[in-house]
Amino acid sequence: APPAPNTPAAPPAQGSRILTGEIERPRVGPMRDIAATIQPEQDDLVRGELAASVCVQGAPGTGKTAVGLHRAAYLLYTYPQRVQRAGLLILGPNRTFLRYIAEVLPSLGETGVRQSTVEDEIARPTAPVRARDSEAAARVKHDARMAAVLRRALYERVAPPANSLAVPEGSYTWRVPLDELERIIEDVRAEEPPYAVGRERVRTRAVRHIQLQAERRAGAVNNAWLQKISRARPVSAFVDAAWPRTRPEEVLAALLADPEALAAAADGVLTAEEQQAIGWGKAPRSYKSAKWSGADLVLLDELAGLIERPEGYGHIVVDEAQDLSPMEARAIARRAGFGSLTVLGDLAQGTTPWAARDWPGLLAHLGKPDAAVAPLTTGFRVPKAVVGLANRVLATLDVDVPPARSLRRDGELRIQEVSDVGAAAVDAVRAALTREGSVGVIAADADTPGLREALTAAGIESAGPDELGARVTVLPASVAKGLEYDHVVAVEPAAIAEAESRGPSRLYVVLTRAVSRLDVLHSRGLPWEGRD
Repeated sequence: APPAPNTPAAPPAQGSRILTGEIERPRVGPMRDIAATIQPEQDDLVRGELAASVCVQGAPGTGKTAVGLHRAAYLLYTYPQRVQRAGLLILGPNRTFLRYIAEVLPSLGETGVRQSTVEDEIARPTAPVRARDSEAAARVKHDARMAAVLRRALYERVAPPANSLAVPEGSYTWRVPLDELERIIEDVRAEEPPYAVGRERVRTRAVRHIQLQAERRAGAVNNAWLQKISRARPVSAFVDAAWPRTRPEEVLAALLADPEALAAAADGVLTAEEQQAIGWGKAPRSYKSAKWSGADLVLLDELAGLIERPEGYGHIVVDEAQDLSPMEARAIARRAGFGSLTVLGDLAQGTTPWAARDWPGLLAHLGKPDAAVAPLTTGFRVPKAVVGLANRVLATLDVDVPPARSLRRDGELRIQEVSDVGAAAVDAVRAALTREGSVGVIAADADTPGLREALTAAGIESAGPDELGARVTVLPASVAKGLEYDHVVAVEPAAIAEAESRGPSRLYVVLTRAVSRLDVLHSRGLPWEGRD
């Protein structure tokens, strides 16, 4: 566990030696114990109050992940009963990243923390992902405006009663007038409870109206009588007609499969083109046979939250938060309604089509608009030469992020124009293997199979990104975020930058994975040249 709050820090000279030694250790395998690298400005963030939410804007190598993991351990140590009772969740960008950090909390003496991804948290056994959206459709589904569309679609199922309610009991019939039933439904809707809670409130208030009649007629009634009236067939029929039971899959399938229903729910919210992008061309026979996409899961989670509030956590650490969509952020907010957040990210590393360009908007979607934003700009993991190159790429990105700086004066950067990047990559890896440490070969996703084949043909064994501990790893740019290697061979930056809409940001991520040495191999122009 972390030290008690009053534990004195190491003397500066000793702390500096520890830090230097930790930084220079070769990096092979999972992320290691990070206690030795925590610095004073980071420690202030680690030791914030449990109820406080904080956002850390951290440039590459500034230790933002270390801050988040240490904060998790600190909260577990300082508030053990409160945190363990409410639960602590760490959300990472992908499972590869989670495997990379998996050993850190146990090394700090803390276990029992759930480590997951947003995709895993919102996964539904009743809605396996079997379809893929176009980018246009995914953009709309991840947009915060969909929350209003879904609320409308759900509450479209609530209908005003057509008749008064009559409940026979023996020779007498209890009655609830039509105008009273209408008032009950209007009042419950105005209260905006979760849909399932609202349904039970409608039932309870209709029964309460009958109870008052019964007590005026014959005195107090007992619980058994109330339960009998509540379960009476006419009461259940009224509730089912006015406020029907439903499930998220049923609501969403009905919405996306019916252009008229979608148009009604999206009126004034989505354009006709956006409605067409997300609508299903062919309706499934039922919601049970629907082919759901990954983006549909955020919509189903939103609906599930409207129907019934999910269980929450006492604290959630969200790493690489800049990549969250507004709808993903809302999914996290529902799970932190009574808890706090540690939000970690770097706007310059946003690579999803909906990546945040500023923190206030994202923090509002996360339900923590007042969270303080703390910048970390001084890095000690990425060498100065590599940071300098990354800052040139940063200048081409449309984000308001200050340039990073590094305390590291060591490290090596080599930029080489070659005719055959595959052969050059083999040579670069062979040279890297003469020195200590891990080697990461990073390229555009489509180019990684060929690079791995070239290494195999040259007699160099390599592994994929999920095989932690390998000496040489070949990985696509899309999964490089959060990982680090002693020596990185970045292959054809132009191909990485043009592979996706936020490709330049992806390139920024790739270049900053190097802890000691970076080789940049290119046969085409460099994306950052001529833009200084």
